Amino acid sequence: MLADLPILSMITFSPLLGVLILLFIPKENGRILRTIGIAATFIPLILVTWLFTRFNQSTGGFQFAEQLRWIRIPLNKESIQGATSFMLRFDYHLAIDGLSLPLVFLTALVTAMAAMASVYIKKRWKLFYILFLLLETGMFGVFMARDLVLFFLFFEATLIPVFFLIGIWGYMKREQAAVRFLIYNGIGSALMLISFLILIATAGFTGDETGTIFQYSGDIQGIMHNLFDNPQAYSSMANSPFFLSEGMKTGLFFMLLVAFGIKLPLFPFHTWMLKVHREAPPSVVMIHSGILLKMGAYGLIRFVFLMLPEQAKHWSSLIAILGLINLVYGAILAFKQKDFKLVLAYSSISQMGIVLLGLAAFNETGITGAIFQSVSHGLISALLFLLVGSIYERTETTELDRLGGLASSIPFISGILLVAGFASLGLPGLSGFVGELLAFLGLFESMKILAVIGTLGILLAAVYMLRAVLKITFGPADANRPVYRDARLAEAAPMIVLVAFILLLGLYPGILSHTLDKTVEGFSQHIQTIVTKAGE
Repeated sequence: MLADLPILSMITFSPLLGVLILLFIPKENGRILRTIGIAATFIPLILVTWLFTRFNQSTGGFQFAEQLRWIRIPLNKESIQGATSFMLRFDYHLAIDGLSLPLVFLTALVTAMAAMASVYIKKRWKLFYILFLLLETGMFGVFMARDLVLFFLFFEATLIPVFFLIGIWGYMKREQAAVRFLIYNGIGSALMLISFLILIATAGFTGDETGTIFQYSGDIQGIMHNLFDNPQAYSSMANSPFFLSEGMKTGLFFMLLVAFGIKLPLFPFHTWMLKVHREAPPSVVMIHSGILLKMGAYGLIRFVFLMLPEQAKHWSSLIAILGLINLVYGAILAFKQKDFKLVLAYSSISQMGIVLLGLAAFNETGITGAIFQSVSHGLISALLFLLVGSIYERTETTELDRLGGLASSIPFISGILLVAGFASLGLPGLSGFVGELLAFLGLFESMKILAVIGTLGILLAAVYMLRAVLKITFGPADANRPVYRDARLAEAAPMIVLVAFILLLGLYPGILSHTLDKTVEGFSQHIQTIVTKAGE
């Protein structure tokens, strides 16, 4: 029955059903508001689970596509000789492939677990859950949109809810963190918009066979066709005003690299993230680290490596070096931190460097490793920041020097923290190991020296994570410390679920890699074909 319905739209906009119900609930009814807010996140999780079971892993193309007429703006047809129609056309177009589906599932899962972790929220529950569910809709749309303008609108729709979620419910310097988040991400959005407009104005300009009907379109498939498969496209004609020159492509490459690099975050555009991870409430940081950073990786793959493969290949050494800087720099600074939140923030910078290294390898193994690492880090970081919130609620601190010996008073939380720490440092049998292994194997095929240097970051990860986790769990304890209550059900349940998926991906990575295989194979063939043609 679901196969006959617009399942992608149902997933994307189902959180708005919760928003609609919340609008009619009095703001004083905290328990009811919390129940509805959490329940609303499980609707898309159920739908995405069904979608995952129905996804055809034997094909690498897009599936479950939905396309409707959306925006049609007539333009001055007299400006083109002989034109009978000239318009600006944007469609409501959703679809998923092997890259989108794992990230959509990650979004649904982490958001549901973060909603359960919102028991720490003590004020303005109604507004919190409304913004929370609006954010979920935006994230789903980003991973499914197949039109540049639709993608951009969904991308922007995530910024405002996060700004208020940090600024209202964060800690002492929440306003500063929220403003810095908005400024940096606003700069990235501006660069993205400029790049998208250039693509629409060049590769998005098409005419029919009669030469009388012309349009600008944001359709990603149409733009890809004009860039690579249509020698008659106006963007390929040097004497055309719509010609997309090599210089313009290089400019687009760097603008999009910075735009999505800010979100990733890429050194040196990472400083805003440190404030967010330190000042935002735990449930928001779970989403930010677990999902929003992955939008940067997704954008790099979808719009940089697939739309501009020649430029990405030419600058692959730069991408690998930036990834190496992220990996080693983040690991070194994580080791020096005395605040556990900052240890995890710098750890995220380091771990996302592995994603860049995998992509820079330009082979199937590396790209698979980059995507696997993105999903794995989403699960692990969400779990770690959930644990940070639980520890802070009990001890009112995240300073490593003031924490210690928690294993004796809160053994369940401490045990989960040990598992999360081992997963983060890449212990075999847990999800973190698989992504790191594939990314480095891919990089070793093409850049052996950088791969060897990159192992330093892996070694440092073990040092800083073990140092922090063991100090918290088995370090010296304050004799005057009060007795803490161990995890409540609302905390324990998401911890167990996240650990279960971390173990599942570690012990049976095929559940994800089988979904990726055909899609990544298609990506690799596309990139190699274009790069080979360019070299002829």
